[in-house]
Amino acid sequence: MVSEDRATIRREYVTSTGLGVTPARGARMIARRQHRARVAMRVRPPDEVGEVVRDGVRIAYETYGSGPATILVLPTWSVLDAGHGRFQLIDLARHYRVVTFDPRGNGRSDRPEGQAAYAGREFVEDAVAVLDATGTDRAVVVACSTATHWLLGLAAEHPDRVLGAVASGTNLPLARGHDRPEIGPFHEPQRSTHGWAKFNAEYWRTDFEDFLRFFFSQVWTEKHSERLIDVSVAAGLQTTPDVLIDTVGTNPMTEEEAVALIRRTRCPWLVIHGDGDELQPHARAERLADVSGGSLVTFAGAGHCSGNRDPVRFNLLLREFTDELVGWRPRRSVWTRAQSRPRCVVMVPGSPQALERDRRIADELRTRRPGLEVEWLVGAPLREILVRAGETVHPAAAQLPATGDEPGEDAFEAWRNDDERHFLSFMILLDIVREHPVDLVVADAAWGIDHHLHDNPELKSWSYAWLADAVGWPMGPEADERRRFLVADANAEMIEQAERYPRIRDRSMLFGSIEEVPDAPLGPGLPSARTWAQDRFTLVPADAGREISVVADRLAELL
Repeated sequence: MVSEDRATIRREYVTSTGLGVTPARGARMIARRQHRARVAMRVRPPDEVGEVVRDGVRIAYETYGSGPATILVLPTWSVLDAGHGRFQLIDLARHYRVVTFDPRGNGRSDRPEGQAAYAGREFVEDAVAVLDATGTDRAVVVACSTATHWLLGLAAEHPDRVLGAVASGTNLPLARGHDRPEIGPFHEPQRSTHGWAKFNAEYWRTDFEDFLRFFFSQVWTEKHSERLIDVSVAAGLQTTPDVLIDTVGTNPMTEEEAVALIRRTRCPWLVIHGDGDELQPHARAERLADVSGGSLVTFAGAGHCSGNRDPVRFNLLLREFTDELVGWRPRRSVWTRAQSRPRCVVMVPGSPQALERDRRIADELRTRRPGLEVEWLVGAPLREILVRAGETVHPAAAQLPATGDEPGEDAFEAWRNDDERHFLSFMILLDIVREHPVDLVVADAAWGIDHHLHDNPELKSWSYAWLADAVGWPMGPEADERRRFLVADANAEMIEQAERYPRIRDRSMLFGSIEEVPDAPLGPGLPSARTWAQDRFTLVPADAGREISVVADRLAELL
């Protein structure tokens, strides 16, 4: 796909997911655009794309990566496609082989009619068919929410195919669910349009998109989850109200039946659940772990589907669990005593515009600290520029997608759409610093590094410097209400992160004079960008080229 097409798709995607007005008419066309956009924006394309047909129903699957084990990420309720596991596949595929498939009813899979087509056993057999089609004997199987029913069926009925079971946000009937008195009979006329009263067939046919937005706001109740909600609404619009209506009530199971099935499983279990889950009570996870003899990890303060909202911690748990199941493997490594280690800096430019500046900073640092090792983490084509200049690019940088701005693309839209790239860059950096001691990481507008480091402060084991050309995102005088809300939400998250964990940024440096920083609020109840810059940054005004020397002096203090 040429870049102009990709840019057009991305603009259509942003417009249809909340940064513009989505018309009620043409929703199916918008959904198709959103699906094309998701494929176009992938930071890692699949290694294999295929389909398997069961009883006339086509199930689309994809495989990624290779390694000592295969991880099958099950689809969840047909309101989402396989993209719900995107943060798992782009990271885990660097270490293992990952298999995903779209559920019947969404994505590239067929949308059969009738409730019988969406019975739980059909999803279980779909999973078996995908395992067969991809040549997978056994897999670590990951499931979220409704898919934990299918995980249980797979592990109980096909125990030889499941190496390990990971259940997140389980809705197995192992404890009483949340009371929803506002929910009336599903197929009877709606009583209300408030809250969970929207869980009604008539309402879905009347205002499907409104139901989707409400539902996903209950999935991710954590603050600053708008991006996840928008992406999920887009995925939900790929199906129809009638398809989703057919899926309701197709997983009948009593507590006794669930317990009996769990006791038939033979694989190890890892159970992950947020104690603030508004969809499924934490007690269900506790009971699943007790009956299965598995491990339970509680995400305190978290809601539903933690693999999306807290993907760093979630993926590290999956890696540890999978490595334990694979068993002992011979490894060779070198450990260097602290006093014998050379000083090492990892430079992470966040944009092509920052590259030349960062190269000059690196040169100045090498002058101040002779013998300093400088490694770069950046994707193509910047990677090739650095190699030609004689710089050392870390081998892991080859796992990053190409960087660069799309023609005519709004900076805020691009940043918001690049959540996969941001996450992947952080996970690669985390692997680098774990394998080889690093003294300093310099992130020059590398938003992914900064965001996920603040979300996982316990992982910091190195000095960290944040360089920037701007403070927060500007509102813009032409911004509509939705745009203003999203910008303010992003700015609020940035401020909350920095104020809660001021120790994360050992140096915060802003290029430019204070007069260049807008003296306008970053959002309702938020400080102005100028006030925030004065409080949190060292200002580096342009001074006949001396700004690079000033930055290098401050960074050298950390080495």
